Amino acid sequence: MAPSSLFSNMHLFFFFLLSSIHLSLQLNHTTSLFSLSFPLTPLSLSTSTASKMMLLNSRPKSPPYSSPYNYKLSFKYSMALIVDLPIGTPPQVQPMVLDTGSQLSWIQCHKKAPAKPPPTASFDPSLSSTFSILPCTHPVCKPRIPDFTLPTSCDQNRLCHYSYFFADGTYAEGNLVREKFTFSRSLFTPPLILGCATESTDPRGILGMNRGRLSFASQSKITKFSYCVPTRETRPGYTPTGSFYLGNNPNSNTFKYIAMLTFGQSQRMPNLDPLAYTVALQGIRIGGRKLNISPAVFRADAGGSGQTMVDSGSEFTYLVNEAYDKVRAKVVRAVGPRMKKGYVYGGVSDMCFDGNAVEIGRLIGDMVFEFENGVQIVIPKERVLATVEGGVHCVGIANSDKLGAASNIIGNFHQQNLWVEFDLVNRRVGFGTADCSRLSN
Repeated sequence: MAPSSLFSNMHLFFFFLLSSIHLSLQLNHTTSLFSLSFPLTPLSLSTSTASKMMLLNSRPKSPPYSSPYNYKLSFKYSMALIVDLPIGTPPQVQPMVLDTGSQLSWIQCHKKAPAKPPPTASFDPSLSSTFSILPCTHPVCKPRIPDFTLPTSCDQNRLCHYSYFFADGTYAEGNLVREKFTFSRSLFTPPLILGCATESTDPRGILGMNRGRLSFASQSKITKFSYCVPTRETRPGYTPTGSFYLGNNPNSNTFKYIAMLTFGQSQRMPNLDPLAYTVALQGIRIGGRKLNISPAVFRADAGGSGQTMVDSGSEFTYLVNEAYDKVRAKVVRAVGPRMKKGYVYGGVSDMCFDGNAVEIGRLIGDMVFEFENGVQIVIPKERVLATVEGGVHCVGIANSDKLGAASNIIGNFHQQNLWVEFDLVNRRVGFGTADCSRLSN
């Protein structure tokens, strides 16, 4: 679920394929409660009936709120990071996927529950005094604005309509609206532009956290945010809980930082997502040996292919052909005879096994992603394999070329037991090891 800007038909096609990374391979998740502490400036709330459905004809003046925010929430983790967020006035709790690969946030606004799958919760605009719908005349509702996967349009009521379609057949569409994230009578964000999905095939919403101007991070003027993904568990009835900070993280003195690569307007390329959190991966080490992969494979080429992104919305890590083939060759040398023949998980991952995961992981060894300044993401051999379905275990790396998306993507499976911080002001990404399950208690 990684919306990015629309620059050409080719880039749009690339986006559809990249977006399917997020929406495929997803299961139902249990949502979590949150704890928080907000130094925000209170805003006055209107409770008039007229304000509930007020149409916005122009951009409102910026409200007097404090920035940056500093608060903490929790999320549930299985294949995605699911955070419960209170939206509207009074707040209605909405489960949303925390997604650093998406721009537009959207919530479920079904007038009636769809047959399959039903939403876990649906927002009722008529119950919120701060809800408003964007008309077609709003500056954001313009066909040429490159913030949506498809151009926005006018519905029969002259309201701004948006559509997100993904390569795996999932979609969300509805109206663009403005609404607050309301945590208490005195603690809430300014009105943010969101998608209010009246039709969708995913049961949750999306919390878009990329660098785009319509992301939650940009609209709420957050200077940094971070999360800690707990160890993935497969015990029936149990879903681990992680921590999510908006603003300063008290653990940041232990983080090691790498530069975030950014791209100007003149550098926009067909296969590039300029709004992603792009980093310079330098190499991969497996079982103590560095693979013979040129660092250039992990950087965007003249057409944008090869970009390396840190993405909380992707389950697995995705590598372009040259890098994936080297990883696979190493795995085959270590445990080739044990691989499950003819099995491809989700159409993208073919390094899978039926045998004992602990034994296979021990034969493969630790896996390390290397960055600048000696910064590393270390995946211990005990967590090299992911349990996917029916007792099958797969190496948590897939081939992005099988999606038609020539990018490298570090997914949440390889962010377990890590603080990952996105420092938007200083344009850097920080990593810090932690026992993320304990932190959320």
